[in-house]
Amino acid sequence: MSQDQKFFDIFSLVLGILVVVAFGIYALSARIGNATQGQYIQADATYQDQVSSAITPVGQVLMPGDEASFAAQVVASAEPVKTVLSGPQVYNAACIACHGAGIGGAPTYGSADVWAPRIAKGIDTLYGHSINGFSGEAGYMPPKGGRTDLSDDEIRAAVDYMIEGSQ
Repeated sequence: MSQDQKFFDIFSLVLGILVVVAFGIYALSARIGNATQGQYIQADATYQDQVSSAITPVGQVLMPGDEASFAAQVVASAEPVKTVLSGPQVYNAACIACHGAGIGGAPTYGSADVWAPRIAKGIDTLYGHSINGFSGEAGYMPPKGGRTDLSDDEIRAAVDYMIEGSQ
C-alpha cells in the first residue's frame, strides 16, 4: 500500500466519523428541542400571537400606483419642538468662540473695563449690534455671532449674560 493510499483511507475514515457525529448532534438537538420547547410553542396560541406581532415588518415596499392605498395608513407626525436656549447656553454654544479669547476685538467675558464703554451706549444698541452685526474700530461682529439659527430673544439673553458677568 502506498503512502498516498494510506493517507486517503485515514482521511476518508476521519471525515466519515465527523459527518456521523455532526448528524448525531443535529438529531439529538432536534429531539431535545421538540421535547422541551415544541409542546409549549405549539400549544400556546397567545405566545404565537405575541411572536407574530413582534416580527411583523415595520415598513412597506411600494410600487408606482400603490401610494393611494398607503396614504390611508400614514399617521401625521408632530413638528419637532425647538428648545429655547438660555443666555449661558447660547454663550457657550456660539459666543465663546470670539468673546472667550477676544478674537477680532470682541470684548471678553468678565472684563468690566472693556465692556463699560459698550454698556454706556445703551442696552438697545448692544442688542442691535449683536443681532444685526457691527463693524467698528475694534473689530467685526457678524449678525447673531454667525449663528443665524438663533432667535433674537436667545441673542438678547446671551448679551444679558455677558453684561452680568462683566459688572
